[in-house]
Amino acid sequence: MNDAVAEFLDYLTQTKNYSVHTATAYETDIRDFIKFYDNYIGADVSLSDFCRADTICFRAWMADRARRNLAHKSTARALSSLRGFYKFLAKTHNIHNNAIGMISSPKVPRKLSKAIEVSDVENMHDAIRNIDDKEPWIAARDWALVLLIFGCGLRISEALSLKNIDVRGRPESLRIIGKGAKERIVPVLPAVLDAIDKYIQLRPFGADANDALFRSVRGLPMSPRMAEKVIEHIRHYLMLPDYVTPHALRHTFATALLAGGADLRTLQELLGHSLLSTTQLYTKVNMAEIQNIYEHAHPRAVNQDN
Repeated sequence: MNDAVAEFLDYLTQTKNYSVHTATAYETDIRDFIKFYDNYIGADVSLSDFCRADTICFRAWMADRARRNLAHKSTARALSSLRGFYKFLAKTHNIHNNAIGMISSPKVPRKLSKAIEVSDVENMHDAIRNIDDKEPWIAARDWALVLLIFGCGLRISEALSLKNIDVRGRPESLRIIGKGAKERIVPVLPAVLDAIDKYIQLRPFGADANDALFRSVRGLPMSPRMAEKVIEHIRHYLMLPDYVTPHALRHTFATALLAGGADLRTLQELLGHSLLSTTQLYTKVNMAEIQNIYEHAHPRAVNQDN
């Protein structure tokens, strides 16, 4: 089984161009099922055993995950990972399992993200300057990162993957490689370029064309966790809600564009969503805001009994 799993992970990273992080998530899900199946049949699972797993077994695994208090969303993802592995085995090892296709994923309520108040984003500038008052270049870096995510709607991984050469000459747009190695072109506001220029002028290292744009205090490429900590420090300094995260900055970008009249297809392209249904979540957010305004301000929404 270990060899088959290793082959699948190579397929994900080499052929499908999935990130190592994504491949690791697939491996975790698959090995969780293998571990359960080992106990279920009382022996180490072989490839031939794998093809004989039935609906009772799959449902027992999902019930076991529920007993371990794993979220529906996590189990839905695990089931999807397992389906992908079975498809790979059918292609490469002629191992087929029809039972997996008869299992329904647990229903996962889709939570609507919250947008950050624009005034709070503006206040982040002074907060960053005060937090990093002893290291002006770090303050410039953090503000450039915040503006890049907020102004271009990038994921953390996308922002941190940029190299110096990508922003040389103040380009009007950026070529972004997103999830699944999908490429998209994102326009850049002058204010974002101004912040990046200031950061580059103050940065003490990492000036080669192919060096990562955003650097750590030690001069290494900045990691996603470092970027998350930047927003955490800002959030704590300004005493903002817990939902203020790098992803919330991206979400605020999308909500603002939608409120400004952007159509869903354009927004889908800018955000790099594979499915329009993902982008459509922002219409629900926008309608929720409109409904809130209506209920509090529209004269026809006033309770007639008052």
